[in-house]
Amino acid sequence: MQAVARARESVQPYYEIKQKIEDAATLLELAELEDGGEAYEAEIKAELSTVRTQLDELEVRALLTGPYDSADAILELKPGAGGTDAADWAAMLLRLYLRWAEQHGFKAEIKDEQPGDVAGISSASIFINGPNAYGLLRSEHGVHRLVRISPFNAAGKRQTAFAAVEVVPQVDFAEAVKIDPDELRIDTYRSSGAGGQHVNKTSSAVRITHLPSGIVVSCQNERSQLQNKDVAMQMLASKLAEKAAREAEEKMARLRGDQRAIEWGSQIRSYVQQPYTMVKDHRTGTETGDFNRVLDGDIEPFINGYLRWRAGEGKDGDSGSNGDDDL
Repeated sequence: MQAVARARESVQPYYEIKQKIEDAATLLELAELEDGGEAYEAEIKAELSTVRTQLDELEVRALLTGPYDSADAILELKPGAGGTDAADWAAMLLRLYLRWAEQHGFKAEIKDEQPGDVAGISSASIFINGPNAYGLLRSEHGVHRLVRISPFNAAGKRQTAFAAVEVVPQVDFAEAVKIDPDELRIDTYRSSGAGGQHVNKTSSAVRITHLPSGIVVSCQNERSQLQNKDVAMQMLASKLAEKAAREAEEKMARLRGDQRAIEWGSQIRSYVQQPYTMVKDHRTGTETGDFNRVLDGDIEPFINGYLRWRAGEGKDGDSGSNGDDDL
């Protein structure tokens, strides 16, 4: 039934666009046959404007051809260089993606969140469930840079902070990859909390280390140790599946001499609040001056720009510079 629903979602927009074009053609025929046909002009233009918008959306969907693009997504956020500002920046990004999910009718659930020492977060994991969630959000994988007047700097100086966003597809670990239990180290610990009744009194939080790859996952927000372990295993399987797909992609890129492969963990985007406002993606060249709108979840231009760039339409775009020259 899920496969049927996804197939229906794929073909339905085509029929809707086709019907709108036919309606516009009918209106045009009426305008040509009747006196005062100019009255139909505004309606025809509105119909064609809607068609143009829907065609753009359909084009983006057509670019979601990866093996896991239709899957749900798992996002992990971690602060980098920048101290307290970096922890606060990671929390701002967490809010951004939660807002984006809400605006698109996706379900977003925080599975693990560790507070920062002073402010913000030291790490967070969120599951985002919705059509093509991974295919859309893979544009966010990489290091994000923030430049602003730091609220944590008494001198009011400009501060640069970094945070890493890791995006992997949510897959069924029983089907996606083979995981040898002997290659796992499983640790349990008490969940962190705000104090009082919120502090977990038992060691229900779970941390799993995959020894061959060094991948570490953790979950603490479920009700029991068993549930936390199941979620952590799903996160591990998703990371291993994404790692295998990425290594296959990099191998093919080397074979065909493609220098445009995305570097793991490279800086992808800068968000500048001072001395001017601008958000720029360094891979695609996509940029906007509306800093606050982006932080409120409007990352659609960056997602669409990334998908077109990845499909080869953005060959002339910036392909990974750090942006210091133009920011």
